[in-house]
Amino acid sequence: MATIISDDELTQFGFYWRLVDGVQALVCAPLEADGFRNGFSTRLGGTSPMPENALNLAGFNEDTAENILENRRRFLKLFPNESGEWALAGCWQVHGSDVRLINDLAEAKPAEDARGDTIYCDAIVSNAAGVLAGVKTADCVPILIGDPITSAFAAVHAGWRGTLAEVATKALERMTAAYNTKPGDVRVAIGPAAAACCYEVGTDVIDPFRTKFAGQELFGETRSDHACINLLEANRAQLISAGVAPDRINIAPLCTMCRTDLFFVSTREKSSRKGRASYVGDRQKG
Repeated sequence: MATIISDDELTQFGFYWRLVDGVQALVCAPLEADGFRNGFSTRLGGTSPMPENALNLAGFNEDTAENILENRRRFLKLFPNESGEWALAGCWQVHGSDVRLINDLAEAKPAEDARGDTIYCDAIVSNAAGVLAGVKTADCVPILIGDPITSAFAAVHAGWRGTLAEVATKALERMTAAYNTKPGDVRVAIGPAAAACCYEVGTDVIDPFRTKFAGQELFGETRSDHACINLLEANRAQLISAGVAPDRINIAPLCTMCRTDLFFVSTREKSSRKGRASYVGDRQKG
């Protein structure tokens, strides 16, 4: 039985902690209430030596397949599925805007093997029973989308390149094309990421963002030709422009760079590791 860890501040933003056998994840309560199992993993409760007992869910070049697969098994215990096992639909992320559509349970499985993902994209869209759509992140923004009317759902990986390429809105457009999703019906959970307090970038990022998001305050200047960027707000603004209701977007108030006790962070740990994963699936079909 899952133990819910109460946190007043998280509750105000629509999130709560779920803990099962030492594995801790952040859940978006409104997305769950709309019928979607969802969770943003932490580094707690696993078997990986990073430095110890870490729940590393990705990166076969930095960890053993045995550790990663065991960590995934533990993480999936957070998502009870009365109908059987979940199929994890993932991809090899390339900081772009391509979207992978999963039509059924069988299609979800070939992209995953003991050595990782074999399909290249940055968003997964589905409405299939037994499927959890997932993305892997470290500093980048994980976005989970659920449509309670059509039961369609999406998982999106949005780094700064993906944000410029509008990967979140392209996932939403794919949901509309495939399942007749209406943007005003969806619920969006934007998970922990490198936030505006810490995520410093240079002019290679600042200039194109100021052009694309003209008139929006996304930066806090830090030093000459550098500023901290608010990627979470940038993605929120894009989704609102696409028709998502502002009050149906929940943003987790946790900066991964501030909370290295909870999250893997590639910039602080000087690693390419994307050990965190974020998953969403239809509860009614699971």
